[in-house]
Amino acid sequence: MFSVYGLSGPIFRGTFERLSEVPGVFPSTAVQPIAGEEQALPSSAPTAQAIGAYREMLRAEHDRGPLYHAYQLMQRQVVSVASDDAVERAWRILLARRIHQAPVLDPGYRLVGIVSERDLLTVLNVDEGRVRDVLTKRVSDVMSTPVVTADPVTDIRRIAQVMLEHQVAGVPIVNETEALVGFVSRSDILRAIIADPPLSLWR
Repeated sequence: MFSVYGLSGPIFRGTFERLSEVPGVFPSTAVQPIAGEEQALPSSAPTAQAIGAYREMLRAEHDRGPLYHAYQLMQRQVVSVASDDAVERAWRILLARRIHQAPVLDPGYRLVGIVSERDLLTVLNVDEGRVRDVLTKRVSDVMSTPVVTADPVTDIRRIAQVMLEHQVAGVPIVNETEALVGFVSRSDILRAIIADPPLSLWR
């Protein structure tokens, strides 16, 4: 189950399939599935042959290991920033914790967005790790909102699909009381895939 949080609080709660109904959460360019291209190609085309061979390989029966939920993979010690923080302070937090994005909380500790290094670099200049020039902006001026979140008991395959289709690098995890309890990043999913036993994303 997914939710979408904006400046006014939760604005959506529902399945992955219904996320497209929420304005502002999809990127301007949608990711195109490979199946659509396959139908447009003649069966003799090299691309179609490669796709067919790949699909034949996928039909092989393999034990791919357990299927995980968000609460089993998520980072529980979540680093967040405040919406009224100066962008320079947010940058220093990301740098000190060696992370690339952080959830944004308002003064009432409600989730209202997410901010990334890329967002912050639109209003500050960094030279050899030092901030040289910075505009007088707050995190709320540059963060991405609304933000898609997931429940702790959410199929990790769905979270991976959200990352792909919404072009985001992480998904905050919010419980039934609307409290931020974790964060799942691409790195968390990759670590789970290479673990022993390996994570099954596609079973």
